[in-house]
Amino acid sequence: MSAASRAPQRSNRADHSSNRALRVRRRATLAAGVAATALLVSACGSGGTSGGGGNTNFVTGTDGISTVPEGKRVAAPDLSGKTLEGEQLDVADYKGKVVVLNVWGSWCNPCRAEAKYFAKVAGDYADQGVQFVGINTRDGSTTAALAFEKDFGIPYPSLYDPTGKLMLRFEKGTLNPQAVPSTLVLDREGKIAARSLTSLSEERLLKMLKPVVAEK
Repeated sequence: MSAASRAPQRSNRADHSSNRALRVRRRATLAAGVAATALLVSACGSGGTSGGGGNTNFVTGTDGISTVPEGKRVAAPDLSGKTLEGEQLDVADYKGKVVVLNVWGSWCNPCRAEAKYFAKVAGDYADQGVQFVGINTRDGSTTAALAFEKDFGIPYPSLYDPTGKLMLRFEKGTLNPQAVPSTLVLDREGKIAARSLTSLSEERLLKMLKPVVAEK
């Protein structure tokens, strides 16, 4: 066989390898997208639970509330952006206060079930160095979310995070918000002290909040 007749075969093999590599890259990209989406759409239900094994440093109680002792907590990531009202907000500006972060959506029935308790406790603790901040996610526009806040008398601001980018900033292995609703309590240094991945009653919300408020 001449060199000329062998050349097309080498070209065909090269094309086949190139196509195979392209398919592998596409599958990897799709898998990454699915993983990110899975975090956001684990939503509006009972949520997941995480134990305290490995290097996580947190322990999940039988009530589903995970806590981290002082000295082993990690700082919350950058949580800043526009609120539902279009104003700029940076959670880091509340350092020195205990911050309650609540991830919610107007489309989420468990979020509706807990909203009145958050509104009440936010009002009760407003003069005790506690700041509530919502993170509204997966609402296609602010209209329904603003109506939700009006209906339940929510007195605190919410960052507008329709695609869940803020949720993805939390490091793996930390007390990150893995469901909607999720609630995190940050201590006065901006570190994550407690988390729940389920809808909260007033009693369970206070069970998360009071120990952190009592810290000096």
